[in-house]
Amino acid sequence: MKKLFVFAILALLMVSVFAFKAIMVTDTGGLGDKSFNDGTWAGIKRAAEELGIETKVIQSYEQADYISNLTKAAQEIQKEPDGGIVYAVGFMMTDALFEVAQQFPDVYFAGIDIAPPTDVVPPNVISFLFKEQESAFLVGYVAAATTRTGKVGFIGGIPIPPVERFRYGFEAGVKVYNELHGTNVTILKGYANSFSDPKKGKDLALAQFAEGADVIFHASGAVGNGVIEAAKEKMVSLVGSEDMAKIIEYAFENGGFFAMGVDVDQDYMAPGVVLASAMKGVDTASYYGVIWAYNGEWTPGIHTLGLAENGVRLSPMKYTKGLISNRTVAELEYLVYLIKQGILVVPNTEEALKSFRVPNIVFPF
Repeated sequence: MKKLFVFAILALLMVSVFAFKAIMVTDTGGLGDKSFNDGTWAGIKRAAEELGIETKVIQSYEQADYISNLTKAAQEIQKEPDGGIVYAVGFMMTDALFEVAQQFPDVYFAGIDIAPPTDVVPPNVISFLFKEQESAFLVGYVAAATTRTGKVGFIGGIPIPPVERFRYGFEAGVKVYNELHGTNVTILKGYANSFSDPKKGKDLALAQFAEGADVIFHASGAVGNGVIEAAKEKMVSLVGSEDMAKIIEYAFENGGFFAMGVDVDQDYMAPGVVLASAMKGVDTASYYGVIWAYNGEWTPGIHTLGLAENGVRLSPMKYTKGLISNRTVAELEYLVYLIKQGILVVPNTEEALKSFRVPNIVFPF
């Protein structure tokens, strides 16, 4: 009995000696957004399960919470015998992250969608950025190939750089489809000026549907839940049923109303109604940040992930691929190849979008 007691004490000591923690500070969208925050958290949890480490989420309810929440997280990490890592999620946390990181040089920090404000990146900070425009290009191409009204929509949250890169890519995808196929698909655009107001997303989507759009891509965090809800309501009203098989059958024959998801694979949120999702690997980024910090493989600075790095991608379209022609699927594969090879460069700024010219693309089939 005494030996068992000693072993138990030693086991507890071993856990405490090698304790390492990963803490995520959300933006105002919070967990449950089925998008950006949830995707980042999924990567952290996957790493934590592999490493056997502790995790925690600190919710931000308003932007004024960012500095205090990041400070609280860093203070918790400092108490851990083996340290840990703090995640700041979202562009809006840029200033707060770099202010707090300088105050805690012995704590690792990772920023998702956060670019350093200067060329000098503190040695305890990693920034993960994404070529959102590349996955958005693909959903833009799909939207243009699918629309039956010749009008599609884009709804953004707040027009910050990552959201705008989604828009640039979406517009470029529609433009390339138009030029290659001789169509004239047009785009409606709107912004919720929020990432946490699904009602605003729904209202914007219903307004765009009323103006003639039949496919709407959102890049708006939890606001997009309302966009998807609006598309589902409109489609169910047409079909007279929520049954996925009936929705798919109707859509194949007649078209309908569709949403397009963002950040993670949101196709499951309304099977048959969410046409595709422009995914970015926030889960991949958050996973590797934890692994690198834990294993001592830390490389500070900016890590930018695109199609070539599997940092962004198109969702598998598990429910809706049958609504896309085989020809379009093959074209998408070839366009991905061109982007990865640097032959097709998707614009990532407003200026690049305005000057974007479709290269000479000849499909080899």
